[in-house]
Amino acid sequence: MQTEKQRAWALDQLQKSIFFHQRLHEWQLLEVAEQIESIPGETLFWDLPDLNISDMAWNRIIHNGIKPIIVFAHPTVLTSVNRSAGYYRMLSMVSQKSMNQVGLSTIRYERTECFPSSEVALRIAQRLNTLICALIEQEQEIETREFDLWRGMAAGSQAQGSWQNRKGDLVEEIMRRDLLSQLHRVGLIERDSSVDISSRAVALNLVDGRTVRMGSEPDIEVVTKGRIQAAVEVKGGIDPAGVLERVGAAIKSLRRSKEESPGAITVLVMTAVSLSAQARSDIESSRLSVNYLFTVEDILHDAERKAEYYSILGLNSLEFE
Repeated sequence: MQTEKQRAWALDQLQKSIFFHQRLHEWQLLEVAEQIESIPGETLFWDLPDLNISDMAWNRIIHNGIKPIIVFAHPTVLTSVNRSAGYYRMLSMVSQKSMNQVGLSTIRYERTECFPSSEVALRIAQRLNTLICALIEQEQEIETREFDLWRGMAAGSQAQGSWQNRKGDLVEEIMRRDLLSQLHRVGLIERDSSVDISSRAVALNLVDGRTVRMGSEPDIEVVTKGRIQAAVEVKGGIDPAGVLERVGAAIKSLRRSKEESPGAITVLVMTAVSLSAQARSDIESSRLSVNYLFTVEDILHDAERKAEYYSILGLNSLEFE
């Protein structure tokens, strides 16, 4: 039997793993690397002094049969391959913040189909090549696979920084995915339905005529014949600090659902670790607004509590009337 702390840890790590995996695809790390590797670098003009590439680093790469294009930043690549600035920045293991501090921010070139001017591209290449050469010169032996590790370390560090900003937000997304799986499992939605679970607002038309809306305030609504059947607020913050503010906001949201549809069932879902004694007391004193309280851990890891949760929402079968 897992302790509350262990379950909170498992939930935290699940969120983090999903977040890192999403960033991998969002930043297109593999796709950009493949594009760069396919460029015939031998057709480019390599003015080593102008590009801040040392003879020692260049010769070490050449003698090991490694294509210079996958190691050294070149202005032509930076001005023609989308997100290539991020590829070489990560290869040099320098952060976006550091580049910004020297007046060479690459953020917009890494996020959108936006390219630096030739002048800026040269300055970026010079800055990054200086660092890349220093790293290569420290290596006794160098092989291509090591560059993947360099980029991986930088990508991980960047993802960690982003994770700290979004920590807790992914609980809502996890709950959305679990809801979608439930709807598929009991046949309430066509399995081939295309759903962008990350969209701000999602409306799912169920086969029995009801609609499930996922948005904000409340996070989840089950609507039948224009009336709110059930409303769910998910508060995913795992830091106990600020929990009372999150509880207060959830209670207000569910109270509005009750005012709109007095017969609506209201549910509050929170992480167990964030439920302080005062938070539980506030929720208990607001039972007219909050009919049921579940923890995220219960729904994800306890089959009986999961079944109870979806039964309360009327999403456990096709037999809802």
